[in-house]
Amino acid sequence: MAITALDWIVIIGYFVAMLLLGFYFSTKNKSTEDYMLGGRNMSPWKVGLSLFATMFSAVSYLSMPGEMIKYGPMIWSSLFALPFIYLVVAYCFIPYIMRLKITSAYELLETKLDIRNRIVAAIYFLTMRIVWMAVIIYMVSEKVIVPIMGWPDETALLVSIVMGVVTVIYTSFGGFKSVVLSDVVQTAILFSGSIIAIILIVNKLEGVSNIIPVEWPEQWAEWKFFDAQARLSFLPVVLTTFGWYVCTAGSDQMAIQRYLATKDVRTARRMYLNSIISNAVVTMLLAILGLALFAYFKMYPDLILNGNSIVDEADSLFPRFIVIGLPAGFTGLVLAGLLAASMSSLSSGINSSAMSI
Repeated sequence: MAITALDWIVIIGYFVAMLLLGFYFSTKNKSTEDYMLGGRNMSPWKVGLSLFATMFSAVSYLSMPGEMIKYGPMIWSSLFALPFIYLVVAYCFIPYIMRLKITSAYELLETKLDIRNRIVAAIYFLTMRIVWMAVIIYMVSEKVIVPIMGWPDETALLVSIVMGVVTVIYTSFGGFKSVVLSDVVQTAILFSGSIIAIILIVNKLEGVSNIIPVEWPEQWAEWKFFDAQARLSFLPVVLTTFGWYVCTAGSDQMAIQRYLATKDVRTARRMYLNSIISNAVVTMLLAILGLALFAYFKMYPDLILNGNSIVDEADSLFPRFIVIGLPAGFTGLVLAGLLAASMSSLSSGINSSAMSI
């Protein structure tokens, strides 16, 4: 199947909407604090969705269904870390950070130590985020969009430029308010794409019960509380998830900027809770999508390219389904979801990097 005119209308409409959003907010910013922190009085649910969208890139969006296919329900172990992450961040980090009238996470190092420590930390952050943004653009353009569209490999550069230019324009015009609201829109598209794909597969397979395996697939990991040699076991997954989220929440400018965009500690806690809940819901949705894709391609194995097995092609089954399994218009919506997952991370990376500089 090819990408239809209706799909193109949806994709181009998404790009135009992002640009209009940036131009709209360019008229609403009255001060530097408005531009960089949304006036420190932004809605907790919007900023919470923005934090979620920022940290949840297209790499996660595409890989999680494949993880479910290859390893099974053990990937849900990470959900058990989320309540503990919330308690540490909401009651240890946020009250301390909100007492300080700072705009950058690394101002704290200058206050407590000296300017050299602030500069070193900011350089580390900027280096990491620039590489991270480059990986996102590369992953989405060369490994996802170009293969799905059936374009030549050299068009990946043009796709990367379009994504980058549109993101830079609406981010630089609209400032932080534009970034947050675009993240909300992009999160809605991301949710919609996952839900639509699940509904269509369930409808094709004639029932929810048909996406649940009747036997435990041989490739799925067995439940283990602790096994240092296993790809997935409960305690290591919980600990690594906890460590990663707590480190990010306590030191990354993209996270700290969002606490500071709310008016007080209570609002910042609500914002972070919204982010954690969004993360849990999407993790469960994409895992269910993985189950649905597993059942769909077991029923239609001839649709898998190169004659490989479902497990061998697990990471490519979602992009494959986008092209062959979605009706006209819905393919464009899910592709827009992939672009949204990437561009939300890019816009936040650009905005927070500018703040740090």
